Amino acid sequence: MAPTVWEEEIWSCLWCHAATHVGDEWFEISRPPYLPLGMRWEKAVADGLTAGVSHAFGIFDRTLCGIQEAGMSSSDHWWLPEREDACGACREVADVIDDRWPQAMRGKNARVSVARRL
Repeated sequence: MAPTVWEEEIWSCLWCHAATHVGDEWFEISRPPYLPLGMRWEKAVADGLTAGVSHAFGIFDRTLCGIQEAGMSSSDHWWLPEREDACGACREVADVIDDRWPQAMRGKNARVSVARRL
């Protein structure tokens, strides 16, 4: 019987947005480097979103505030929480996530990463 072929999967934590990459004979648990709020999320794009409101595209094809629309994707533009049209609920979630980053892990070269072979 042929061995099972592994494919890479990415699991993401809803609480802190750390990512776990699983694939082949290894796994890695990592948190991406810290970025300011205006450089962390792209603007969400979907036909069903309210015009005139800018939402942050989060994980699992949802906005940070939890909206999920068919065909939603991220745009090529940053979601800017300081803009007047930024969704207030997305801004609140972004602030909570930002507060969860330890101050010691906000430096340019700070990164948490653990990898090992299975």
